[in-house]
Amino acid sequence: MNIIELVEHYFAQHIIFSAALMLLVGYLFGYIAERLKLPVITGYILAGVAIGSSGLRLIRPANMEMLYVISELTLSFIAVIIGGEFSFRKLKLYGKNILILTLLQMLLTFLLVSLGLYLLGLPNYIAFVLGAISAATAPAATVVIVEKLKAKGKFVDYLYGIVALDDAGTVILFSIAFALSASLMGQAELVISRALWHACSEILYSILIGAMAGLAIHYGTIKKHNLNEIKILALGFIFLSTSISISLNLSPLIANMTLGMLLVNLSSKHVRILFSFEPITSVLYAIFFAIAGAELNLKIFADPSILLVGMSYIILRMLGKYGGIYLGSWALKLDRNVRNYLGLSLFPQAGVAIGLVLFVQASPVVQSVSEPIKAEIAKMINIVLMSVFVNEIVGPPLSKIAILKNLKGRQS
Repeated sequence: MNIIELVEHYFAQHIIFSAALMLLVGYLFGYIAERLKLPVITGYILAGVAIGSSGLRLIRPANMEMLYVISELTLSFIAVIIGGEFSFRKLKLYGKNILILTLLQMLLTFLLVSLGLYLLGLPNYIAFVLGAISAATAPAATVVIVEKLKAKGKFVDYLYGIVALDDAGTVILFSIAFALSASLMGQAELVISRALWHACSEILYSILIGAMAGLAIHYGTIKKHNLNEIKILALGFIFLSTSISISLNLSPLIANMTLGMLLVNLSSKHVRILFSFEPITSVLYAIFFAIAGAELNLKIFADPSILLVGMSYIILRMLGKYGGIYLGSWALKLDRNVRNYLGLSLFPQAGVAIGLVLFVQASPVVQSVSEPIKAEIAKMINIVLMSVFVNEIVGPPLSKIAILKNLKGRQS
């Protein structure tokens, strides 16, 4: 019995061993990544790949299920941090421009990916859904890199604003595209208004939950001075907001962004809540990105057809994201750094995209379709998983380059 088999037989079944492995191997790979001038999160992701299903297989599926809780908590903190950047002063200054840029990059990405994949031979109902999913951007990589570089200013304000609105916009876009695709599959009557109402109600209910949790934190902590008490109350209501949103199939990201935005606008004292999270977030980030890496399966690269369509999807998505920001910034006469580099920071794609494609797979509409259509949907899932793999590896370094270029531009 070699060392790998020994570890797998005696220790790998324990959840704490899995967490320890992710932290220690993640630290090692993160250190190497930083020495190579790459973002530390690239190292965390590669560490997950090394010990996950595509590597040494030291993380058992049952443990992965339990570790997803850490992913949900980490995304909750990230959402609160993004929301905390949405002060009314910044919204008054940049809100209109952020909304225009968000819509432009989303719609251009949707059009390029949908049309490109349709011309490559994918059925129109698959091309529409993939086009909508391609609009999603992962906020986690953005937040970690910004925090690591301690970046501030207009560029970061625009970046956080677009990442925040992108999630809500993608839900609406996806709901319309999926309704259209279902009708093209002959499984449902095309009712765009119903799909739009479903998406908007999901967003509104998520905002309501986040607002209630934010008000509870505000009134529960505003007169308190003991930071431990404040942290306990804040964490409790953030966890509550997250769990209720997930249980009701709403968006915990939107709920917690609303929570963060409410806190920062109700009182400047609430900044202490955001700062109090810093000691624990670095540990959560390490495990979060290692989990993301452990989930990635390199077998998807073995199918030439998936490889061709997947790379086309990735390239078209990048062109849409970058082109939408570039054209929008040029039309709005924004700062050159925003125009040239902001689009590079929108390439990472993860949780929202995977969640949407799994929603398609589990939908009752899809369960009743013919076997050929199910085969096309299975192909679609692999395309998205391939995109997530590539964009989570390539996206963070490009985001880091964009943010560093912006910082240098401000100093010169």
